[in-house]
Amino acid sequence: MTLLKILHHPDPRLRTKATPVQTFDAALEVFAQDMLQTMYAAPGIGLAATQVNVHKRIIVVDVSEEKNRPHTLINPVLEPYGNKIKGEEGCLSVPEIYDSVERFEHVNVKAQDVAGNPVEFTADGMLSVCIQHECDHLEGKLFVDYLSSLKRGRITKKLRERAR
Repeated sequence: MTLLKILHHPDPRLRTKATPVQTFDAALEVFAQDMLQTMYAAPGIGLAATQVNVHKRIIVVDVSEEKNRPHTLINPVLEPYGNKIKGEEGCLSVPEIYDSVERFEHVNVKAQDVAGNPVEFTADGMLSVCIQHECDHLEGKLFVDYLSSLKRGRITKKLRERAR
């Protein structure tokens, strides 16, 4: 397994919109495993391919305490529903920054697994929030985009200074 380099905000590559995966092969399976290992090592509960500079529609998530229930979702399509809930979010691409974001409480997920087989399920709570967060990355969107421009500016400035 290879640990991948996670891009940090304000890297412009994080704003790239991901394209659908069309080839389901051994290389995709290895990449998905590398993403999981990178996420666990970071440590995090979700990672999108965009965050490791691969602009394909792939996310991995595992919100379990034991880190033993990973989901690898290829070409995910979400149908959020229900009430919106506000919760604190962080991001591996925006290290050590946390703020409150509003997300839908439930989401229907349609995707493919690494072999290209269809996957469908409903998620709620933390899993729902995490999947929505990671799918935002596939659209070139970060959780800080939900914050006021003043907060976003402060965060960007802080991360630029930290990178120096």
